[in-house]
Parts: sequence; structure tokens; C-alpha cells
Amino acid sequence: MTTPLNHPPIAPPKIGVLLVNLGTPDEANPKAVKRYLAEFLSDKRVVEIPALLWQPILRGIVLNTRPRKSAHAYGLVWRDDGSPLAAITRAQAAALNDAFGPGVLVDWAMRYGNPAIADRLAAMKDAGCDRILIAPLYPQYCAATTATANDKAFAALAAMRWQPAVRTLPPYHDDPAYIAALAASVRQSLASLDFEPQALVASFHGMPQRTLELGDPYHCHCQKTARLLGEALGQDLIVAFQSRFGRAKWLGPATDATLAALPGQGVTRVAIVAPGFSADCLETLEELAIRGRESFLSAGGKDFAYLPCLNDSDVGIAMLRSILSRELAGWTSAQ
Repeated sequence: MTTPLNHPPIAPPKIGVLLVNLGTPDEANPKAVKRYLAEFLSDKRVVEIPALLWQPILRGIVLNTRPRKSAHAYGLVWRDDGSPLAAITRAQAAALNDAFGPGVLVDWAMRYGNPAIADRLAAMKDAGCDRILIAPLYPQYCAATTATANDKAFAALAAMRWQPAVRTLPPYHDDPAYIAALAASVRQSLASLDFEPQALVASFHGMPQRTLELGDPYHCHCQKTARLLGEALGQDLIVAFQSRFGRAKWLGPATDATLAALPGQGVTRVAIVAPGFSADCLETLEELAIRGRESFLSAGGKDFAYLPCLNDSDVGIAMLRSILSRELAGWTSAQ
């Protein structure tokens, strides 16, 4: 069949893979941080308080006090190529761009901030992607991370007349490829230290206790990841949760309190890893590597090491390629 001369141009069909991470301000200054926090903390999946109660607090107190402090923290970890989270996620996408064949386009987006999920989905659609795998890079499922990333993607699709077919990456907290990659990365990092840790702490991002009571599997996923990683390494891990916010009861024990208590228990040499983060970011580089170190050493600790995330390391990219290939099965073979 011959295409009519006036027919709109149609790009050759492709498959898209959209890596999605949490988000970051565009710059490490209070104005950019305030804009980012306004979007992040207005998400009803992140702060599950009725808007009529929460928005006055957010606009009247939080956004007038927190941005300056957070901007200072971002400034401590900001790189020449920008936010660590954005730079690493961009590098992950670049490393995977030729991993699945010439007909598969790999891109990246942030749930909050830039590049926006809706913009990158539109770009994929314009490039000819009629099938897209949305891949939130959160090993452990949480409504405030995985679900809200998918929500944003689905909202973008709802505005499209001609939608692509869509799949979403499931949580991979207990995937053998993920556990093996974590174990290999931890072993490599430990081998580079000039001391032998007495304890290994696994710090996960905190969530309100209420999320567990409402049925969110996040706490269970974190515990299973830590157990499987400990089994792979041949040692038990101390599980803790970081990044508390507000007065509500959060999942515990708290990472800062755990680190401060260890020297009093005779543990003066410690290493800490963050298995819930696919890329290093403010919460790992500033909260753990800088403030966590200060908490531990000021309490009497002697040696402290933060072990980096998988990031765009060879073992990390191989793991992502493995789990993404599985989710693309049936699509890539049909090309």
C-alpha cells in the first residue's frame, strides 16, 4: 500500500526503555531547591496528609526554611556535571543505549525536576517508540517511589491520542542478579579499605511507620535484600533507616542513632552500604558519607567507610542489562 502524499511522517517502529529515578534540583541553590521541594513534597504519595492541612505548612514553613539548608547540603556533593543522581542516571542510560539492539532506545527521566517523565515519553513516541518499558530504578517497591513514578508516566499517557504499549519494571529487591551485583560491589569496596570493618550497616531510605501498617511491602523488601546480601557475603548486616522527616513515627532503627550507638557497643570500625539506592545522591553522599561519618567518629568510632552504590559500574550495568532484558522479552525478539 502506498502512503498518501499528505500523510503525516511516521518514524520507523522502535522500543523504548525509560530509566526513572527520584529527582534533583537543577542547581545547588535555594531557589532551585525550593522549586524541587515544592513539587516533591506536594506529591500525595510522598506526604499522605490532606492537602488542606499540609499545604499551609509546606508553603508557610517548610519551603521558607528547608531550601537554604538543603542547598548547602547539595553544594557539598555537587559535581562539575551537575547533580550526582542526574549525572549517574544519565551515565546508566548511555551505557545501556546499545545493549538491546539497534531498534531499542534507552533514555532517562526524573519523577521530580528535569528531565521530566512526560517530556521524555513524548520524545520517545516522536522517535517511533510504539512499545515502552518504564523502569523505576527502585529495587524495593514503595508507593512513594515506584508507584508515583508509574503514576506520572500513566498521566502522560492519558494525554496521548496514540498511546504506545507499556510495561513497567517490577521491584527487584530479591533478584539473584541484583543480589550478586551488590555482593560483588561490596566485596570490591571492602577490599580497597585500609582497615577491616567489625560491622557492615545496610542503610535504606526511611518511610513513615504508617506505610507498613497500610500494607506497603517496602519494609519487608528492605529486610529481605539485607538478609540475602548478608548470606551472599557470609555475614550478618545491621539494618537501619535514614532520612526521617517530620514528627511522625518512622521505620527504625534510625541510621544516625545506630551509628552513634555502635562505638559504645565496642564497634569502632564500620562500613555502611545503601542497597536501596541505584545511584549515589544527596542521601548517600551527604547524609551517610559525610554526616554519618561525623556521627560515628564523634561517638568514639575510629574507622568509617561509605561503600558506593552500583551506579554505572560494570557490575551495575550488567545487572541492569540482565533485568531489563528479561522485561523486554517478546518485544525485542519480535523485531
